[in-house]
Amino acid sequence: MSRLRIPVRPLLWWLLATLLLTPLVVLVWQLVTDPGGDQPSPPVADASEQRKRGQYLARAGNCMACHTVRGGADYAGGRGIPTPFGELFSPNITPDAETGIGRWSADDFWRAMHNGRGRNGEFLYPAFPYPNYTRVTRADSDAIHAWLRTVPAVHSPRKEHTLRFPYNQRWLLAGWRALYFRPGVYQPDPARAPDWNRGAYLVQGLGHCNACHATRNQFGATKLSGELTGGLIPMLNWYAPSLATGAEGLAQWSSRDLVALLATGVSDRGAVFGPMAEVVRESLQHLSHADIRAMADYMKSLPQVTSVMPPAAAIARPEQRDATLKLGAALYEKQCVQCHRADGRGQPPAFPPLVATGAVMTPSPVNAIRMVLNGGYPPSTSGNPRPYGMPPYGPFMSDAEVAAVVSYVRTSWGNKGAVVSAAEVARARAVPVE
Repeated sequence: MSRLRIPVRPLLWWLLATLLLTPLVVLVWQLVTDPGGDQPSPPVADASEQRKRGQYLARAGNCMACHTVRGGADYAGGRGIPTPFGELFSPNITPDAETGIGRWSADDFWRAMHNGRGRNGEFLYPAFPYPNYTRVTRADSDAIHAWLRTVPAVHSPRKEHTLRFPYNQRWLLAGWRALYFRPGVYQPDPARAPDWNRGAYLVQGLGHCNACHATRNQFGATKLSGELTGGLIPMLNWYAPSLATGAEGLAQWSSRDLVALLATGVSDRGAVFGPMAEVVRESLQHLSHADIRAMADYMKSLPQVTSVMPPAAAIARPEQRDATLKLGAALYEKQCVQCHRADGRGQPPAFPPLVATGAVMTPSPVNAIRMVLNGGYPPSTSGNPRPYGMPPYGPFMSDAEVAAVVSYVRTSWGNKGAVVSAAEVARARAVPVE
C-alpha cells in the first residue's frame, strides 16, 4: 500500500504567501472601508442652539484637557501625552486654516470621531479616544464641530510625535484597528430607562471612562467590551480604581455620594486626586445634574466582579509584617489621626475616610503612596470652592516610613489590603510630580 505524500514545497509557498498577503489585505481593507462615513448630517433647526450644545458636549468629552498645554491658548494643542511607546502631542483643534481644523468639514470631523481617520484619511493614534468617541451620534459630533469653529483661531503648528520604531509607522495601525476597534454609535437598551441609557452613552462615549478605568494590553488596547475593572494609567503612575470590583467598586456607594463626587470632587465616601481631579475640574462639574445623576445610575448598575486583591499575608514574612505595621501605627498616630481620626473614618467631606474606600483598597498601592509622598488637593469646583488638602510627607519620611503608614492604613479597620514595601515607595518617589 502506498503512502499519501503531501508535497512540502507547494505547502511552504502557500504558507509564505498567506503570511505576506494577510497584512496587505488587512491594510487595504482598513484603508478602503469607512463604516458610517456616508451617514448624513441631520437637519439643524437652530444653529445657535447647536453651537451651545456643542460647547456643552466638548466639556463632557473633556477636550480641553488634552488639547490645551498648560499656560497656552485654549484648544491650540501641543500637550504631551506620554505612552509606553513614546510621546504623542495633541493637535490644534482651533479653526486656524493652516495649523488647526479650519478646513475640516463636518464630515471630516465625523470621520475622526466615528472612525479614527484624519481629514486626509490617515489612521489616528488611539491616544485620541476614538474607540470611545465612535459611540457618539452624528448630531452630537456635528454640534461639537460647529462650536469648535467659533473658538478663537490660533496659529500653532503641530509638534511631531516622538514614538519609537515600529510604533511611528502609522500604517501598522491597520492591524491594531482590525484587532481592537469596532466602530459603532451607541445603541440604547430598550429594556432600560432613558436616564440609564443617557448615563451609558456618556460613560461609554464622550466620557471615555474606560480609557483610564480599564487594564490595557501590551499594545495599549482595552477590551472591546468596555469593562471598567480598573487599571494602572500608563506612564502617569496612577491607578484608576475599578468601578465594578469588590471594595474598589461602587456597590456600597449611595447615589447621593457618587453624584457629589462626580460634580464637586468630594463626598462623604471619598475625594478625587491626581488625574481624576482634572476631569472633575475641567469637565464633570460643568455637566447638568441630570447628566451626572444618569452617569451615577449607570455606573452603580455595573455588574460586581470578584476582587483580585492579593492576600496581605503573602506579601511579607510575619515578623516583617508585624514590625512594619507597628511602625505604621505610630506614624499614623503622630501624623494622620488629627484629620482621619483613630478609627480611619475621617471627617468628610473635608478629610476623606480611609475605611473600605477605593483610594486605599486598590490592588496597586500607588495612589496612597503618592498621596503620602506628595500630598494633594481635590479640585476647586463650584460645589467645593475651597478644598482642604493633604500636606506632603515625602520630604521628611523615609521610604520605609511611608511604606509602613500606607501598610497600616491598608490593613486596619477591616481593610484587606496588602503590606507595602519600601521598594514600591522608592519607585513612586522617582516619578516626577506634575
